[in-house]
Amino acid sequence: MLGVCTLVSCADKMDYAEYNIYEKDYVTRNFGYVGGLMTRIYNDLDGDWGNYSGAVLGSATDESQVSHAGNAIEDFYNGAWSPSNAYGSIWTTCYDGIEYANQVLDEFQGLKFDELVLNADYAKQLFRYQNYKYEARWARAYFYFLLARQYGGVPLKTHTMSAEESNSLTRATADDVFKFIDDECAAIQDSIIKDYTNLGDMIVNKSETGRANKFAVMALRARAAMYYASPLFNPTNDAERWLKAAKLCKALIDSCDASGRRLSASYSQLWSATAYSDAEPYAEIIFSRRYAAARTFESYNFPTGYQSAQGMNCPTQNLVDAYDMADGTPWEEAVAAGMASDTAMFENRDPRLSLTVAHNGEAWPTDYYSSNGNTPLQTYVGGINGRPTSPYGTPTSYYLKKYCNSSIILRSSAANTFAHQWIIFRLGEFYLNYAESLFQYAKAQGKENAADYIDAAQGLTLSARMAASKTRQRTSVGLPAFPTGMDNDTFWRRYKNERFVELAFEGHRFFDVRRWKEADQHFRNIVWMQITKNDDGSFDYKRINNTRLWEDKMYLFPIPQTEVAKSHGLIQQNPGW
Repeated sequence: MLGVCTLVSCADKMDYAEYNIYEKDYVTRNFGYVGGLMTRIYNDLDGDWGNYSGAVLGSATDESQVSHAGNAIEDFYNGAWSPSNAYGSIWTTCYDGIEYANQVLDEFQGLKFDELVLNADYAKQLFRYQNYKYEARWARAYFYFLLARQYGGVPLKTHTMSAEESNSLTRATADDVFKFIDDECAAIQDSIIKDYTNLGDMIVNKSETGRANKFAVMALRARAAMYYASPLFNPTNDAERWLKAAKLCKALIDSCDASGRRLSASYSQLWSATAYSDAEPYAEIIFSRRYAAARTFESYNFPTGYQSAQGMNCPTQNLVDAYDMADGTPWEEAVAAGMASDTAMFENRDPRLSLTVAHNGEAWPTDYYSSNGNTPLQTYVGGINGRPTSPYGTPTSYYLKKYCNSSIILRSSAANTFAHQWIIFRLGEFYLNYAESLFQYAKAQGKENAADYIDAAQGLTLSARMAASKTRQRTSVGLPAFPTGMDNDTFWRRYKNERFVELAFEGHRFFDVRRWKEADQHFRNIVWMQITKNDDGSFDYKRINNTRLWEDKMYLFPIPQTEVAKSHGLIQQNPGW
């Protein structure tokens, strides 16, 4: 009657129990059964721990290069991507989540659970239950955001439907989908629980902090507004869309500030094993999906040459070059001035570089270094961690650090695990989102120094330059603010670099470059570094250029051919596919 599948979870994490509905009357008997439907919805939220046989979506961008030739991620740029090879898991997963959300909203509202009224925790459970409708509406809107950024317009299902009804739907326009997201968030943001850490006696347990709250609603609304204002969805560059996005981002920033939320002083703590509970990173993280203790991501990405490590997603030289010098000078300017060179790539750089990218000569990760006689990484040609010593050695001379827990031990005799969480919204992103939105609004008004523009009358008291500097100025980074007076082209270039490095490997780059419609500038030429060790122990550095396929139809995903066929032609394929 009731199928239950429990995902292993740790203390202080949401209890990811799944329930399949086979009999409505049974589910309505207990708070926990309805709650199971909600956690089933949360299970459909996105995360990327190597969704393509270990490769992350960043390896289809200029962030990284997959080291295993023939990996499915290559289909995004080798010509094999098509409606029959559509990589449509988001389509399936999102509509699955939407269906569960619709069921919660249509079939399981207004329940009193009278038979449980004498239970000691009845009031707490009913309080949580009554918030489910807002969580379900937020989740449904979030699923539509994922679909819209990937496909544009999609069919809108706002209530439970039979298969026949579902297959008779046509695609709504992207305008309609973004309006639905905005309307839903506006409708619920003042009704959903604001902060699960401040509920007094009404909090059921600490795991409740993993649920969507008012900040998550405001974050979704603000991010969706910025996407809707971007060139991919705003071909006429309607300035009012940028203005609305800027206002929504500023409202979130102000609300976070009023509630004591702020940027974490420590950049690396944002993806630590205890980030969901430590005060420092938790102050910045608005919403994340929490996962059970594991070592899978580390197994995928730790350097080859270490037992069970696959060295899968290797950062590119494109990414390494995006990091400024420690004094804030862009890398290319420092090289041109003779202040920096490839032979000292990691000296005097933005600290985020060494927290994101592992390089030749580095003592990392902890167990690899100690178990290999304190031998530093050898990513040069013929080195322990390079090619051809290992057929899957890094092709770029770099390995991925970010999101990897350096204390993980992969050796079977001492293997351990740690908790992970996929950050969906954090405050650092929204300082950048605000900066982009206000800058583009001011630029559309003809401002020559749009980065310095403010509009106090509309509450836009923070300039784009000041907002984009926030992530650079966190304590653990310590870079100077962007200078005043930058021309628009300079600020835009430096803003994109800041976004590139701050949000590296958090799932943004693939879609940022698409919404800007700048893929021909960023995704065609992928640069690797080849290091050769000389007899005297010195190293030579050579940049290798690799050309990838890009066609403009790739700005949006192809709709899976099976979905087009099921609709009997009512769902039209995206252009070019």
